Amino acid sequence: MYVIVGLGNPGEEYVGTRHNIGFDVIDFYAKNKNINIHKQKHKALIGEGFIQNKKVLLVKPQTYMNLSGESIGEIVSYYDIPLENLLIVYDDIDLEVGKLRLRAKGSAGTHNGMRSIVSYLKKDTFPRLRIGIGKPEREDLVDFVLGKFPKNQKKEIQQAIEMAGEAIDVFIFEGIYEAMNQFNGN
Repeated sequence: MYVIVGLGNPGEEYVGTRHNIGFDVIDFYAKNKNINIHKQKHKALIGEGFIQNKKVLLVKPQTYMNLSGESIGEIVSYYDIPLENLLIVYDDIDLEVGKLRLRAKGSAGTHNGMRSIVSYLKKDTFPRLRIGIGKPEREDLVDFVLGKFPKNQKKEIQQAIEMAGEAIDVFIFEGIYEAMNQFNGN
């Protein structure tokens, strides 16, 4: 089984914010693959399905970003998921808007959601897909990540979400290293 997690915050006030791009990717991917995300389980909204012959669990933690590890830790434990079959999708201020970066493992950096996951799993050896949201010029960082993308970035962000969906397919069927080869730098 593959577990694809998009990080974000639950609630209407966070819909469409930079910090919720992980949720946006999961919603796009679920719609594209006809997977209904409707179960509430393990402090998350979950959708289960098969993509070709691979069982896939799509996850949107409902714990708020900074506590994402609570949900992911439960899921990994309950389903006994090998960490190489777990992909975390989230926003990154250190990447240009719309850029993708996949890694097989690594530190959490400054991202509180990833810090929580690494803390709960007690390892950082799991794949991740970061999507660039850019850095604030003058704005407070919290206000920036909880803000919405401006109109002039909407097309770029939609393309990044669609490309992330393609990267997830490559991850599932060909592995993280092939996904890195194909999508890093785009």
